[in-house]
Amino acid sequence: MLNINYMYKKNEYAIKVGKNLKEARILKGLTQKEIAAEFRFTQQQYSRFESGVSELNYEQILALCKRFDITPNDLFDYYF
Repeated sequence: MLNINYMYKKNEYAIKVGKNLKEARILKGLTQKEIAAEFRFTQQQYSRFESGVSELNYEQILALCKRFDITPNDLFDYYF
């Protein structure tokens, strides 16, 4: 049986990360196409990350955070 609450939370986090990823990219004055090329994604793949349709893996998160000069905590809006 599917746990709908889990699916909702997972999607909620993907959307939050995507929003923060987009903000960080814009603050650096970069386009989706530029970031996609730099990280060897298609522009469409990268767009899916920003829209929360697709999720980043751990290595991608760390690399993008380094590129945008942010922490994973910034990306996830998670602070202690």
